[in-house]
Amino acid sequence: IPESGHKYYLQFSTEDYRTGEDAGNCLATVLYPKKKSPPVVSIKCSHTKDQKEIQEEDNRLYQRIRHQSKPITGNNIPDSYGNIEPALEPVWALAVAGSSSIMWEKSTETLGYFLAQVKSVRQWIRKDDFTEFDYTVLLHEIPTQEIISCHMRLTWLPGHPLKVKHFCAAESHGVDEGSGAESGSAAGPSAEKGANF
Repeated sequence: IPESGHKYYLQFSTEDYRTGEDAGNCLATVLYPKKKSPPVVSIKCSHTKDQKEIQEEDNRLYQRIRHQSKPITGNNIPDSYGNIEPALEPVWALAVAGSSSIMWEKSTETLGYFLAQVKSVRQWIRKDDFTEFDYTVLLHEIPTQEIISCHMRLTWLPGHPLKVKHFCAAESHGVDEGSGAESGSAAGPSAEKGANF
């Protein structure tokens, strides 16, 4: 598109990242602006699971997190053999969702990212119903093969958008810009103020 950038039309299928089950089909348009900014995405999906089933899964995940006897902490998820301790599966699931908003913000037409590992995670105890975690995640940059380290503060309550703040740094790139308060869904920026990193 002259003066704007390149626009792509995509049709793809999705799957549940845990079970591998078919999760539906999507149609999307992605515009990569000429100026350095995140891609503009419009997406419509048909889901094989209904909203009630998705909400029930979210609530089960939330209850597992809330019913821990002490704050959750962990390192190197998955481990060097690709294993994830069952007790750490909820924080891995949230890391997958939260890091996707970082990857969306950092991706360009020529660079993409994958979550390689959660180096560390620590849960914060809050007085309200939200769950909050500090993560250090490693993102694998394609095609450079570099590993990018990002600090991520994630806040979540079922029925609300995932809120993600991040700061990334890489040796060869120097310090990369971080986010303000980014929402992990199409709901727009969050107004919640969080602690500085």
